[in-house]
Amino acid sequence: MVENDVKHIFAKNILKLRKNKNLTQQALADELNLGKTTVSQWESAQKLPNAGSIEKIASFFNIPKSALFEEGSSQFSTFGRMVSVPIVGKISCGNGILAFEEVENYEDTPADWVSDGDYFYLIAKGDSMIGARIHNGDLLLINKQETIEDGEIAAVLVNDEVYLKRVFRQNGSIILQSENAAYPPIVASPNNGNEIYIIGKLKKAIVNF
Repeated sequence: MVENDVKHIFAKNILKLRKNKNLTQQALADELNLGKTTVSQWESAQKLPNAGSIEKIASFFNIPKSALFEEGSSQFSTFGRMVSVPIVGKISCGNGILAFEEVENYEDTPADWVSDGDYFYLIAKGDSMIGARIHNGDLLLINKQETIEDGEIAAVLVNDEVYLKRVFRQNGSIILQSENAAYPPIVASPNNGNEIYIIGKLKKAIVNF
């Protein structure tokens, strides 16, 4: 995601957070030990907060840092209990059993986001899904499930590689469609000796700082 897009997403979110608490720009600035001008520049998408300010904002509003940069985050005021969700670096399969290996870290996540299933994060790589506003480095919240509907975006293990693509089925094959015209569809079929496993469905793509 380009910096200008991130600035505008953050601007909308910090404005919404401030108004949810009925704070003036000066009052929020005082809470964060910053100047009013800084808050004004955030809300007008002129600048982004530094790492220290991001920590302060997330702590003050009791939300995950990633939510500050998530487009359409309309439920800030409902964030309550947080849970740690693993960020998985590698997924493999042996004897038909998926193994989630190389847990790289854990991300604090609103419990409401993951209350309906078993979740984990992957980190987006490359630009093949930019048409779905998924960019390199984004955190991808995945709900573990073996079945999905045609056209949904899912994490799919093909042999030893995990793909995040829009998934379609055709004549016994799986078609993995990118959201970038520069990348042709990937067609995988068990008849060609491919091991194919639906790992889970994408729930959220989160800009992580």
